[in-house]
Order: sequence, then structure tokens, then C-alpha cells
Amino acid sequence: MIRFAWLALSTLLLAAGCAREQPVEVHGTVERDRLEIIAESNERIVEIVVHEGDHVQAGTVLVRQEAGIAQSRIDQSRAAVLEAQRRLADLEQGPRQREIVEARATLGGAESELQTAQSDYVRVQTLVQRKLLSQSNLDQARAKRDSARAARDAARARYELLQQGTRTEQVAAARAAVQRATAALVEVETVASRHTVTAPRAALVEALPYKLGERPTAGRPVAILLADGVPYARVYVPEPLRTKFTAGVRVEAKVDGSAERIQGTVRYVSAEAAFTPYYALTQKDRSRLAYLAEITLDDPAGQALPAGQPIQVLVPAERP
Repeated sequence: MIRFAWLALSTLLLAAGCAREQPVEVHGTVERDRLEIIAESNERIVEIVVHEGDHVQAGTVLVRQEAGIAQSRIDQSRAAVLEAQRRLADLEQGPRQREIVEARATLGGAESELQTAQSDYVRVQTLVQRKLLSQSNLDQARAKRDSARAARDAARARYELLQQGTRTEQVAAARAAVQRATAALVEVETVASRHTVTAPRAALVEALPYKLGERPTAGRPVAILLADGVPYARVYVPEPLRTKFTAGVRVEAKVDGSAERIQGTVRYVSAEAAFTPYYALTQKDRSRLAYLAEITLDDPAGQALPAGQPIQVLVPAERP
């Protein structure tokens, strides 16, 4: 009997020791980064491209708002950029050979007209000296000669200018005009882009607060997304277990409906307890304090966990 009594006592002590070695559970929920995409204008919503529950990639258009006069301003700015670019290309290319040939021909014609006008002036001057023509005829001939000389000088200047090509100052001014027009276009497009709401990263569309045709308030979210990537568990750690939760500590977790353990890493623990400050509590009450902690679930088994799923984080108990 004594032997059986010692055996039963040993079994009870072993069971008690194993029970104390069972891990302690800390409860919380699975979370993902929540993105609130705000509206930068209060224009009317004209198109909702996605639906709640859709998975979108970065840059996907979510909601379009009415552009108003923004599109006409964009068209005007694009036309100004195109005009400035063509002007710059024309100056960089310089005068064409046909233009030079035309200027040379114009110069030749102007020189011929000057010679004719000079001859007429000499002839009229001789006739005036013989008193066969009046002084007014001489004045007319002189004016015609001077006009022909001015036309010859203008034709020569244009011909020489074409031969020299475009000045560097003109090219620089044309480049500056292109940059100015491009900057104006970017500014107008930036303002217009506020009417198109896009996803900043791959995510799941959780909610679309506004309906088609409504005017959202500027600064209010028009789409709420749950970002892709590694989920994390948000739990409240009791005060007696606070020392076990430090950044970088590896822990295990489990969820309902799955017997598989999920590995995770503590990434954040709040320095302040929730609710009542610790210094206002007695030693007995301090054991009921809780600290917010976040645990990155970097295990592949946790990648598909939905946000809001209850989760239990297992904290190994100390051996007695």
C-alpha cells in the first residue's frame, strides 16, 4: 500500500509540474495596415472603378471625380508645350538652304533695282540741269533711288543673317520657353490628378464610403484599403508578462480552426499601460494592468489570415 501511495503522489506532483509548464495565452486580433485614401477636392464622383472586396495593385484607379475646367486647361498647356518645342526645333535646325537661295535672289533683285534707280536719278539730274525737267522730278528720282538702296541693304542683311545661322541666345531663349511651358503643364496636370484617386500600394478594398454622384468633403476618405504584406497581431499583455515581451522576441500564436502554430516576432510594446496609470494602483491592482503589443506574423502560415481574426499568442511559462 505504501508503494502504491508513493506512486500516486509522484504522479500527482509530475502532473502539477507539467500543468505549470503550460504556456500562457494572450488574446488579441490579426491586423493589417489600414490605408485611408482621402479626397483632395469636393467635386462630384463620376466613376467608382473598384468594388468592396477587390484586390488592387499599386497605381490602380479607385475613384474618379469630375474634372470640370481642368481638362481644357490641360489641353491649352499641351498645345503651348508643342508650340514651344517646334519653335526650339526650328531654331536648332537653322535656316534651310531654300531660304538662303531665296534671300540671295532677293538681294540680286534689290541690287538691280538700285542700279536702275541710280541711272534714272543721273539722267533726271542731267535733264534738270538743262532745264528740261523740273526740280520735283529730280526729288522723285532721288527718293526712288534712296528707297531702292534701303531695300538692297535690307535684303543683304537678311541674306547675311541666314548665312550666319541661328544665334545661341535665340536657342537658349527657346529652350527656356519650352521649360516654362512644360512646368506649367506639370502644374495643371498635378491639380487635375487630384480628381483621380489611386491605390498607393497593393491592398484589399475594405470600404467605399461614398456613392456614385455624391460630393465627398475634401480631406475625407473616399476609399479604405487593407494593405498587402505581413500581418501582425495586436494584443494586450498583462503586467506580470510584460518582461517577456520585448522587441525581437520570438513567440508562437494560434487561431481558431487551425491546429498549426504560427511563428511571430514582437515588434512593438507600449511603454505606458492602458487605462489607469500604474503609479495610482496598489501592488495587487498592478497585476491587472495591460500593455499594448504588436507581433509581426512573418510565418508563411499567417500570410492569408484576415484582418480582425481572433488570435492567441502563446507565452511559455517558467519552469518551477
